[in-house]
Amino acid sequence: LVLELNQVIIPTYGTVPDQQNLHTPEWVDFDDKPDSLFFKDGQRRIDFVLVYEDESKKMTHKRSDRKKQKRKRQVYESNLINNGLQLEATRSVLDEKLIFVKVHAPWEVLCTYAEVMHIKLPLQHNDLKTRASAFSWFSRLFRVDENIIKPEQEFFTAPFQKEHLSNFYIHDKDTFFNPATRSRIVHFILSRVEYATKNNVKKFGINKLLDTGIYKAAFPLHDSSFRHLSTDPNCPSERYLLYREWAHPKNIFKLQPLDFIRKYYGEKIGIYFAWLGFYTNMLTVAAVVGVGCFLYGCLTKDNCTWSQEVCDPNIGGNIIMCPQCDKVCTYWNLTITCESSKKLCIFDSFGTLVFAVFMGIWVTLFLEFWKRRQAELEYEWDTVEYLEQEEQVRPEYEAQCTHIVMNEITQEEEHVPYTACGKCIRMTFCTSAVFFWILLIIASVVGIIVYRLSVFLVFSATLSQHISGTEAIRKYLTPQTATSVTASLISFVVIMILNIIYEKVAILITDFELPRTQTDYENSLTTKMFLFQFVNYYSSCFYIAFFKGKFVGHPGNPVYWLGKYRNEECDPGGCLLELTTQLAIIVGGKAIWNNIQEVLLPLIKNLIGRYSAAARSEKVVPRWEHDYHLQPIGKLGLFYEYLEMVIQFGFVTLFVASFPLAPLLALINNMLEIRLDAWKLTTQFRRMVPQKAQDIGAWQPILQGIAILAVVTNAMIIAFTSDMIPRLVYYWSFSVPPYGSHSSHTMKGYINSTLSVFNISDFKNASKPFSPWFGNQTTCRQVSNKHLYRDLRYPPGHQHQYEHNMYYWHVIAAKLAFIIVMEHVIYFVKFIISYAIPDVSQKTKSKVKREKYLTQKLLHENDLKVVQKTMGKIADKIIKGADNTFRPKAE
Repeated sequence: LVLELNQVIIPTYGTVPDQQNLHTPEWVDFDDKPDSLFFKDGQRRIDFVLVYEDESKKMTHKRSDRKKQKRKRQVYESNLINNGLQLEATRSVLDEKLIFVKVHAPWEVLCTYAEVMHIKLPLQHNDLKTRASAFSWFSRLFRVDENIIKPEQEFFTAPFQKEHLSNFYIHDKDTFFNPATRSRIVHFILSRVEYATKNNVKKFGINKLLDTGIYKAAFPLHDSSFRHLSTDPNCPSERYLLYREWAHPKNIFKLQPLDFIRKYYGEKIGIYFAWLGFYTNMLTVAAVVGVGCFLYGCLTKDNCTWSQEVCDPNIGGNIIMCPQCDKVCTYWNLTITCESSKKLCIFDSFGTLVFAVFMGIWVTLFLEFWKRRQAELEYEWDTVEYLEQEEQVRPEYEAQCTHIVMNEITQEEEHVPYTACGKCIRMTFCTSAVFFWILLIIASVVGIIVYRLSVFLVFSATLSQHISGTEAIRKYLTPQTATSVTASLISFVVIMILNIIYEKVAILITDFELPRTQTDYENSLTTKMFLFQFVNYYSSCFYIAFFKGKFVGHPGNPVYWLGKYRNEECDPGGCLLELTTQLAIIVGGKAIWNNIQEVLLPLIKNLIGRYSAAARSEKVVPRWEHDYHLQPIGKLGLFYEYLEMVIQFGFVTLFVASFPLAPLLALINNMLEIRLDAWKLTTQFRRMVPQKAQDIGAWQPILQGIAILAVVTNAMIIAFTSDMIPRLVYYWSFSVPPYGSHSSHTMKGYINSTLSVFNISDFKNASKPFSPWFGNQTTCRQVSNKHLYRDLRYPPGHQHQYEHNMYYWHVIAAKLAFIIVMEHVIYFVKFIISYAIPDVSQKTKSKVKREKYLTQKLLHENDLKVVQKTMGKIADKIIKGADNTFRPKAE
């Protein structure tokens, strides 16, 4: 591949010393055809557009700088022409400073670079018979009308070779290379053409020219307006059809025209929307089961015995709880938590356990079926062997190839940007930088925790509670609730700020790492960004789920942070409700923020640009100028769309045991997300350079890692954060003799048995509350070190007073056993499912084999026949000559 690139591209490099030898674009005036996609002659198609500001009209730079910029641009355009591209320049209609350079790739150039890039092109029609699905009649109701968007013809394809041109299916030279392929080839050339040489180092590529401001934009054209059909009869108006049949809100329940999306935008965007659509469809099943579990909790909450005891004035009303902080906190009545306990009955029910097990299996089914779907798309979209044959080296990598090493496979010298030692140093530095920034994220989380601990004292003093008080607001606005909500909001703001910082950090680290191909670059960046985002988004949730309220000691001997702050305890409703609050604020705030950032900002910018342009002129504006005033898609393309969905996938799977409605909310969000992303691409952004993609890249192993971790986190949430295991232990063991006094298994007395007793005379001076004690009682019930209502310790006066009792150790054993059993059962089922569902269906395997057979037959056996025919003629001549030589003279 490197040799091919050197032969085709490198000889055209070289700055031109003499101004007279520079080739310049042909200058033409706009012909008042706003929808035309062709040069002024109406024959040559515009494959790409370059935009720059006329240097003679620039006033922001020094004259010498303007001359240098102009020189680089002229050399670059001259070298583009030397590469065979044809250029046509037109001045802007609305702004005379802007120049639009239209680029056209002739047939010979397309053929040459299609072979260099190993682009697969049609050989013949697909002759494999396809069986209609049993559910095709049902899916037809949701598909786009085939009369509007016609299905793409299926072809067997092969990497293009000029010498085998006659074997390819060329119905029309003008349509053999579709617009997406033409744009990709032109962008390949634009990325590798030189514009200057400095210190014997060649500088090349459109990306660097854009970064330095020599060009203001470079993009392929949309083929029409999204509002109406093109007036040009040669334009298929595919953008208009995509907007009407895909991006419009009326299509929210329709299936996406994936083949049409792939044809217009390329495989990379196509595979994203295919994955997002598949994920959304699978969420439908999870949402139905989640709603069922939620309804089960709602229907059974009135039968929740332990909640009834909390709300009973004769039980919970007579229980006085110990203060939850030092000095400023007061004693409180257990009935304050009545509303929280009722809510907890909805989420902390047997249905939650069923749903957690279901989601562990669901996520495996989702990933396995997606692999099959992805394999089908790989074949249908000709990306099966893409990474091996077609992907090119990044220009930034090529520019740094100054070291020569011996290739172990070819035993030939090749150029690389660094030695083995240099690569090791780069990797060490990058890894260290990643861990350093992750530690900074953790430090910010610790800062939020310290905020929680310190501000809780303030709220406890401000929102003072009295046992005799009857204010309705105190049921909801407790010091714990106020602390939790404000901390969640601050955490969300910190997360958003850190996201901006870590985005730039991850890009800098990846640029320094210098990956070889664009796929390697994106996979490396994806891994770093996800690590940052994972810690950034999930760390606060992990803290609430597994650490908050777990290590608080007891009133006579509390645990302190940094020797100063008393460890935080859970909200009266329990940490499970607090985790749900945290998830709701982060997920909801993230969705709102992303929509503002991704949709409203481009819309506002485009509206401002459109109205300001309209105010300047009422002239007819060409297609390329319309597209220039749209927003650029950005260097990372769909990276943030994937990241948003994968973070959501983590919230849906990792913490689903705390909130079974999460899949339903994700389903609603994703149905809107598909159409918003489609609307954004078709109406607000310039057309992306079509790119190949074999799969969803590094996101696949990330999803698999989340799926494995989700089983552990949900098992631990049920075991350590919810009340399920302690209730089961009480029901089966401690409600009946020898530990209990009830004649049969029951939940009655659960609250009383799980609240430990503490003697207020054992308070230390540092933590003794200021508030006076009410009545003649000398004890208060201790707050749980794992849930508000219980702490399983021996009472004062016992020989092991304030130490954990037998109930506590039974519960710990039960929790550990539950985690082990649940994990092993789900992992075993996941293994069986993964083994039973093959990654590639038999139908797809047959298609791949058939295509390889045809490729070999058409491209190789035909050559053998030609050789045989030629050799046969030569052999006849040789035999004939030999007969004449050895024939007797007499004859």
